[in-house]
Amino acid sequence: MGVSAQAPGEAALEVSPLAGRAGICVSGDISVVTRLSWEAALAELALRHTDVSYVELSGVGFVDVAGVSALAVTAMNLPGGRLVVEHPPPQVPRVLDLFWPALRGIEVAPR
Repeated sequence: MGVSAQAPGEAALEVSPLAGRAGICVSGDISVVTRLSWEAALAELALRHTDVSYVELSGVGFVDVAGVSALAVTAMNLPGGRLVVEHPPPQVPRVLDLFWPALRGIEVAPR
């Protein structure tokens, strides 16, 4: 799974599998420009999900509301277990708390 999206003047979105555990490592910005790659990476993650899947976002500088929404929808549609979001930009937990305060199945480990 190595997905990349880039537009002129825009940072690329890089997505790669995590070593040693189920999940993805993401770097770049998650916005309208990279949304299709982000959603494709989350869809593939959901297909491979068993009990716990990790989304490592320490290399992400920005996630727009639609990008956080895609993350929340992915967590809601998992058959069980949970999605652990590690080291996200500050807007991710804020948007999750604002729109999905009682969302089960997603855990955020801050920066």
